[in-house]
Amino acid sequence: MAFLFGFFQALMPLIGWTAIHYFQHSVEAYDHWIAFGFLALIGVKMIRDSFAEDDSGHFNPLLLSTQLLLALATSIDALAVGISMSCSGFDTADTLILPLIIIGVVSFFFSISGTLLGIRYGDAVAKKIHPELLGGIILIGIGIKVLLEHLLG
Repeated sequence: MAFLFGFFQALMPLIGWTAIHYFQHSVEAYDHWIAFGFLALIGVKMIRDSFAEDDSGHFNPLLLSTQLLLALATSIDALAVGISMSCSGFDTADTLILPLIIIGVVSFFFSISGTLLGIRYGDAVAKKIHPELLGGIILIGIGIKVLLEHLLG
């Protein structure tokens, strides 16, 4: 899981940077709507699943498909980082190598730390709040943030 989170956190800025260089005119008018829609759909599904009574439909972080979906969903906002990198002097792919490695390594270690904290304190937290509910709200919040930054900025 940590590898996937680090990988996607490093990959998304590269995709954002590349998109600006090659597809800027094609997607700039609606890219924020795509990001918002993707994050909102995943967030709503997580919120809905948090209220489901059958445990078999709940989020299972051990599934590779779940890990890929989470890694992708939580790194969508990193596309904007890549776009901003393109606008702030990162003119060639070579200039991105070190920042992307740092982003990936830091995300990797924070994922490991979060997993260890979850193992240690996860049951206590889950008794007080619904983690799926909180995660869904956070994803929708990130989507709203991306949308507002583009509409108001």
